[in-house]
Amino acid sequence: MAEIIRMPRMSDTMEEGNIVAWLKKVGDKVESGDVLAEVETDKATMELETYQEGTLLYIGIEKGVIPVNGLLAIIGKAGEDFKALLEEAESPGNGSSPAADPTHAISPVVDTAPVPIANEVAAEGDGQRVKASPLAKAMAEKAGIDLSRIPGSGGEGSRVVKRDVEAFLENTPAAGSPTSSPARPMPSGGFTDVPVSQMRKAIARRLGESKFSAPHFYLTIEIDMDQAMVDRKMINEMVGVKISFNDLVIKAATSALRLHPEINSSWLGDRIRTNHDIHIGVAVAVDEGLLVPVLRHADTMSLSQINQEVAAYAEKAKNKKLQPDEMQGNTFTISNLGMFGIEEFTAIINPPDACILAVGGISQKPVVKDGQITIGHRMKVTLSCDHRVVDGAKGAKFLQTFSQLLSAPVRMLA
Repeated sequence: MAEIIRMPRMSDTMEEGNIVAWLKKVGDKVESGDVLAEVETDKATMELETYQEGTLLYIGIEKGVIPVNGLLAIIGKAGEDFKALLEEAESPGNGSSPAADPTHAISPVVDTAPVPIANEVAAEGDGQRVKASPLAKAMAEKAGIDLSRIPGSGGEGSRVVKRDVEAFLENTPAAGSPTSSPARPMPSGGFTDVPVSQMRKAIARRLGESKFSAPHFYLTIEIDMDQAMVDRKMINEMVGVKISFNDLVIKAATSALRLHPEINSSWLGDRIRTNHDIHIGVAVAVDEGLLVPVLRHADTMSLSQINQEVAAYAEKAKNKKLQPDEMQGNTFTISNLGMFGIEEFTAIINPPDACILAVGGISQKPVVKDGQITIGHRMKVTLSCDHRVVDGAKGAKFLQTFSQLLSAPVRMLA
């Protein structure tokens, strides 16, 4: 018996999917575990598997957006009549609506019926009566043009209509102009519309909710990175892995969160949850927006493990291969734009976290040490806090600890 395949919810926040490509076509045999199509969700492009066996009898939509629970396909026996099943599935109240048929798109209707004679106006010109529409007569009077000079195109009697006046004005030099100059080419201007991807829709929805529901406040601190640059070089020589400054930031953040657990918390409406596990969301920029893979139990990782996991997740993110479970469960998030030359910025909290750390680049600048002006390396970080969970003093203490750890990273190896 034929069965309906509906669009599943492939992530916890998914409301609709975008069919990128079908890997099976109508008439193909399918078995349990076969991949039917590639679907773009709000978090990644994923493969849609089937658990039914039989023949693919019908495809609901070849490409485009379909809501969760929308009719995707019908699988059954070869040659089986599925029309009744399809009609039932597409009837109101059955969780699906028929896909739009582009061959039956409604086009704007243009009324080309002749203007009634009652709307014509007889105008005098050169001793002749000229038939013209009221609008054409008004336009001619405003422009100071004799209607008899305008050839008409309005059907019987060649009455003058709006388009005739417009054509005459376009081809006639303005009164008082000595000569007519050739038309100067004008830039086309215009615009480009780009369809909103499922990922961008999710980003807009989640961050809009965060920004306008969580009362944000921001704390910025400048960190002395002189010793960090020395320690990083020494660590790389010891472990044989090219540890990045971002790896040091993550390690320092996990250590500081262990000492300040209230920062590792979430607002749940009627209660505040302090998380015992430290799962760090690491923002990764991709062409369509931002993905946040999660390093689970990051406080138990070494610097080399952090380095390897971040690199692996970044590669997956760029190839749209991150799975939903790899982007869930974050308790604290770090966003680093230092590699783009950004010295300082603020970030919007990534729900359900209570805080997010925005990391700028390391810059050389004159600093005062022991009463002397010297060249130092400084890095600014800004902590965005949900004031419902974290107060200013708590956020400041966390940043103090984070700064102390990052200013001498070798201590984190002890």
